[in-house]
Amino acid sequence: MIVVMRKNATEENIDAVIKRLAEYGLKGHLSAGEERIIIGVVGAAIPPTLRGELDYFEGVQQAVPISRPYKLASREFHPYDTVVKVGELEIGGGRCVVMAGPCAVESEEQIMTTARIVREAGASMLRGGAFKPRSSPYTFRGLGEQGLKLLAQARDETGLPIITEVMTPTDVELVARYADVLQIGARNMQNYQLLEEAGRSGRPVMLKRGLSATFEEWLLSAEYIIAQGNPDVILCERGIRTFETATRNTMDINAVALAKRRTHLPVIIDPSHGTGKWYLVPPLALAGIAAGADGAIIEVHPDPDRAKSDGSQSLTPENFAVLMSQLAAVAQAVGRLVA
Repeated sequence: MIVVMRKNATEENIDAVIKRLAEYGLKGHLSAGEERIIIGVVGAAIPPTLRGELDYFEGVQQAVPISRPYKLASREFHPYDTVVKVGELEIGGGRCVVMAGPCAVESEEQIMTTARIVREAGASMLRGGAFKPRSSPYTFRGLGEQGLKLLAQARDETGLPIITEVMTPTDVELVARYADVLQIGARNMQNYQLLEEAGRSGRPVMLKRGLSATFEEWLLSAEYIIAQGNPDVILCERGIRTFETATRNTMDINAVALAKRRTHLPVIIDPSHGTGKWYLVPPLALAGIAAGADGAIIEVHPDPDRAKSDGSQSLTPENFAVLMSQLAAVAQAVGRLVA
């Protein structure tokens, strides 16, 4: 349920509604726009009589039930686009952000070289994995905290904020100490303890869609983070597992357009994991931006043939530079700019 307050509603009016919700063991989340204030009602069981009660409260315009199971992430609760701020960088709000870098941090030379390359090409954020979830336990699984330190070093030199994955609830505090944005990977989309801990971290969180997750399950996972008081959630469509084997995953462009309609959260597209093939990354990145994505996260490696992970889906510096100019043209064609 949402409670729509009148334009002239006072703080006392709002407090009275919040107090009544608390009497029923419910929480009220405020969403303030230019035209009105909305109170989102969240809790395990909303009494059927509550809507009628709130209609009589001073300052209340109307109480409206929300049909979708995800409340805080829905446009019904928050009709205005959320803009996630990372320092001076804004994700959402009409600009397209490009996050770029290697799948995994391998060495100081590798991450520093890549950071300089993507910055010069126009990327606005550096990606790189310090902790890597891998299907096989015998493959490279990251440098751990040393990788985080190298990412921070690259940020210090280039000025690019960093995004990196956190895999366990106990690692959230450590990763948040270094990273500007926490990434929740596809395999952890329904690790609810991790989602809640990330929600309490004080850092923006990018949530990747699970390998076989439905659209609704994806947004319910976002709800776990927002419910901890963290509104700075970024959705990431990274392809889903289907019967098709020609590509690594099936890139769901539908989900980008639908998410922009159903939610207020920024949406990022990941064509690297979505396809698994470097030559498919540019066309899918362009399609994602045309469909409404607020940016793309793209794997770039100075020497993909020798990458310790995901070299086959990583762009070379030259290919990435070409893609950046193409992204700018497509973004402009649909009325937006690349940040």
